Amino acid sequence: MRILVLYAHPVETSFNAALHRLIVERLTAAGHSVDDCDLYAEDFDPRLTRAERLAYHDPRGPQDAVDPYVRRLLDAEALVLSFPVWNYGFPAILKGFFDRVFLPGVSFRMVDGKATPNLHNIRKVAAVTTYGGSWFRAVLMGNPPKKLVSRTLRLTVKPGAPVSYLAHYSMNLSTPATREKFTAKVAAKMDAF
Repeated sequence: MRILVLYAHPVETSFNAALHRLIVERLTAAGHSVDDCDLYAEDFDPRLTRAERLAYHDPRGPQDAVDPYVRRLLDAEALVLSFPVWNYGFPAILKGFFDRVFLPGVSFRMVDGKATPNLHNIRKVAAVTTYGGSWFRAVLMGNPPKKLVSRTLRLTVKPGAPVSYLAHYSMNLSTPATREKFTAKVAAKMDAF
């Protein structure tokens, strides 16, 4: 399976970086073709420009600045997100990826004024993330990243595609044992992906 891994963390020595390496290693070892998109390493610009917003509903093509990312997304059969939760949301660089790449004609089509899901090439989705705060605090805030993955993204990809959300909560209080347990969970999920 062709898998696009979207990774969004700026620090190569972080726990998130270790999880990212594990994801890529396990998926590759399982025989998948992995397109490892490290948004920071690739210096992805998350800012939606004025010109992009004005042309948002216009047909896009190779001249578009994000066309290489659109091609990578459309070539993928599965999507794995690897990111930390900051301020109860995606890191700005990942949010910007969704704003700039999940375009009309890419992730959805406009039909009679209604958005119709279009990423039916994506047959499987997984998110691997960490939260500084507790599960309770995330739930109290409505857990926006989980909802965006398990509801919004689920509706954008192939109908019925399995979507999993693996989260290590309370990173601020984590221990080697909690991190090891979560790492084993991620490894098992990637091995079975």
